[in-house]
Amino acid sequence: MNPKKTILIVDDSRLTRFMLKSLLLKNYPDWKVLDAANADEALKIVEENRVDFITLDVNMPGMDGVTLGTELRKRFPGTPIALLTANIQQATQDKARAAGLNFLPKPLNEELILEFVANGE
Repeated sequence: MNPKKTILIVDDSRLTRFMLKSLLLKNYPDWKVLDAANADEALKIVEENRVDFITLDVNMPGMDGVTLGTELRKRFPGTPIALLTANIQQATQDKARAAGLNFLPKPLNEELILEFVANGE
């Protein structure tokens, strides 16, 4: 059985956060799923909680997901972080990879999400 983990979902879309949280808890019911609507909330959460996985949207008010991902990668070099976005242009994918982030396209794809988590365990 998978040990309990904590995942942080950062997305300004309440619907996306809800859908991703539901998908994760369906597959990992014992996990703790935290969510933030923007980078400021996310940074506060990681100061107060140990997280094992992070997903980030690209387009959010204030700091964008790539910038946030770069900051989080510096603080948590071994933590799996995925840029989960509908902005699937090659330039965005290249920025994600250059920042050391996984890239997952929206709309949400259960198989890809679960693969990201499985690869990080």
